[in-house]
Amino acid sequence: MLGIAAIFSASIGRAGTGSVHPGPLSRADAFARAAALTALSRKMFFDPSLSASGKQACSSCHDPHHAFGPVSAAPVEMGGPRLDQPGLRAVPSLRYLQAVPAFTEHFHDSEDEGDESVDNGPTGGLTWDGRADRGKDQAKIPLLSPFEMANKDAAAVTAALRKAAYAGAFKAAFGDQVFDRPDDAFDAAAEALGTFEQSAADFYPYSSRYDAFLAGKARLTAQELRGRALFEDESKGNCASCHLSEPANDGEPPQFTDYGLIAVAVPRNPAIPANADPAYFDLGLCGPLRTDFHGRAEYCGLFRTPTLRNVALRKSFFHNGTFHTLRDAVAFYASRDSDPGRWYPKNADGTVREYDDLPRAYWPNLNQDPPFNGKKPGDKPALTDAEIDDIVAFLQTLTDADQQAGTVPAN
Repeated sequence: MLGIAAIFSASIGRAGTGSVHPGPLSRADAFARAAALTALSRKMFFDPSLSASGKQACSSCHDPHHAFGPVSAAPVEMGGPRLDQPGLRAVPSLRYLQAVPAFTEHFHDSEDEGDESVDNGPTGGLTWDGRADRGKDQAKIPLLSPFEMANKDAAAVTAALRKAAYAGAFKAAFGDQVFDRPDDAFDAAAEALGTFEQSAADFYPYSSRYDAFLAGKARLTAQELRGRALFEDESKGNCASCHLSEPANDGEPPQFTDYGLIAVAVPRNPAIPANADPAYFDLGLCGPLRTDFHGRAEYCGLFRTPTLRNVALRKSFFHNGTFHTLRDAVAFYASRDSDPGRWYPKNADGTVREYDDLPRAYWPNLNQDPPFNGKKPGDKPALTDAEIDDIVAFLQTLTDADQQAGTVPAN
């Protein structure tokens, strides 16, 4: 239904020879249009000709066999006209983005113990810094990014669409003259891709073993149940404070994110070429990719909390891909401040360079909720090794059924 809603709300031309919306569609027509647009956009998603290189499709970085995330463990992917331009951030999964709210600086959650006065701060939006509110807005970013699909402009995308094998279907969906208006064609392409990413079967199937457990159709092992308890325990992992693990009040399955933006200061990743410049810092919400909050010091270092669904499939973690195992990602939370020497580099005199990817001026933005909780070097970590293993075991129950080994269909 979300895809159908997108169709009703779009403002560009519709099927037929004209460029004017034909008016309200019947329910049957709406479903038919949604199916046609999803089929079209699926072809676009896997089409490398929509890139300047002719070799990079959306699916090149968002592989359906890896929950529409990256296949490799590289912290960033290569793009550009010759596929020689490195990105700046790790590629996120596109699954379970259907309910992400539009970005707001002040989010009041009506489900927060019934108190709508609680301000949860910056929340929502797509991408690591929340700079796109809708799927069609997000889809435009890689199409034009110089280190991704690298099209020069809307006209370049339109030229590629005009030559595509599905050009006829594109005109049937958006009007016979759509290619004569490059900006409209570009908007149409973005709308189509955004609609595809609202396809429930592909992007939010809710088919994990944990979903079956919540429905009373599966059991968790003793270790997985311990991990769940630790995940939710406010004095231990406290993971569920940001990665919500209970169904919503309306019964919707848990999204494993509150969509908030938070600063946790993961270590700087020297494998990202941009980080070779010691003056370069990716500060998330306050830039450099997002520009509307440049100079807002209180927002520097904040990145959007991703869903943990299918997290066990990832080979790199956090916005800079600095960790390569799920266990290390969990362990970092448990001992970031109690054992900083484990995570951060050392200076020549042996002192630890804490929070080395966040300038000191922005350290007040760091999250200090449990499990961080104001710990100092040498303090007891929030979780033992065995407890970390238990949480990892629980997180492995969040993998969708179609992503399990041997069950992912061919494209």
